[in-house]
Amino acid sequence: MLIFHNPAHARHDGRQEMFRGRLVPCHETPARLAHVMAELQRRPVGELRTPGDADLALIRRVHQPRYVDFLATAWDEWVALDPENAAVDVLPSVWPVRGFRDDVLPLNFAARVGLFSFDAGSPLTAGTWDAARTGAACAIDAARALLAANAPRATMALTRPPGHHAGADFYGGYCFLNNAALAAQALRDGGARRVAVLDVDYHHGNGTQSLFYERADVMTLSIHGDPSTEYPFFLGHADERGAGAGAGCNLNLPLPAGTDFSGWSAALEQALAEIRRFGADALVIALGVDTFEGDPISRFRVSSADYLRIGAAIATLGLPTVFTMEGGYAVAEVGINVVNVLEGFVA
Repeated sequence: MLIFHNPAHARHDGRQEMFRGRLVPCHETPARLAHVMAELQRRPVGELRTPGDADLALIRRVHQPRYVDFLATAWDEWVALDPENAAVDVLPSVWPVRGFRDDVLPLNFAARVGLFSFDAGSPLTAGTWDAARTGAACAIDAARALLAANAPRATMALTRPPGHHAGADFYGGYCFLNNAALAAQALRDGGARRVAVLDVDYHHGNGTQSLFYERADVMTLSIHGDPSTEYPFFLGHADERGAGAGAGCNLNLPLPAGTDFSGWSAALEQALAEIRRFGADALVIALGVDTFEGDPISRFRVSSADYLRIGAAIATLGLPTVFTMEGGYAVAEVGINVVNVLEGFVA
């Protein structure tokens, strides 16, 4: 396995997020990736590499150019408004809801922050663009490595901030560029006929679903907490099956809070069967380990040992596979749980 890790990830280090009505320290921290790297030193499952430069042309095909331009310049613009802003992260305060226009790009900076975001829990910092762009490079390089001569069976984009909540022109859920979607598009560009993206994070991969919802060449599947009670709330229901050419190419498997591994693994088997039926010839796993029983913001009951079984089950597909790092906020256990998935897969 080749593991592309993000040397710029710690540049994105938010001070606060809005969580359940209060400003609190961010759950998504550089320590998450540090624990994974430490566990990989203890239990190597592959070769660590750093990525090359990000393919901005590919990023601008998956994400709208005006959104990418905003991310690239937002921090400098924020500080230019007032030098004291350098001590305060960017959080949105106003959003265009139903009936409002989103086709006209506002001149006001606060309005543009709201236009391109969907929650107040994702601080934009001085290093957000560098970290997100380098993470995208990890995902693209991981996908392209699968298509090279003498390709490995699997690769990983070990990066933060995560990506699966980011859509064509919006960020949220700690996500700014959608690494799983970028990997899937890179696989398609490289010759994969059909790609499946399986999201196993506790939270629905709303950004990934929205990016591919009307496409027949990329199937999106997500096992997650029921959106009637769990973030991101407004997508992820079982009746969302795709539209237009993509009808039947989206599968959501929402599960109630408190689901244990027996219930979760039954959903996984359903998803794997659907991937086989679809005829995918490459696979992207949006790997969140916030399904863990000790996660502070999630409510499933998956144990550390269960992640070995998850990796082994995914491996039964026999597909070239890219893993992208998503959520997991029980920081001390994140490394164990991520490496357990990888170890179960390669074994």
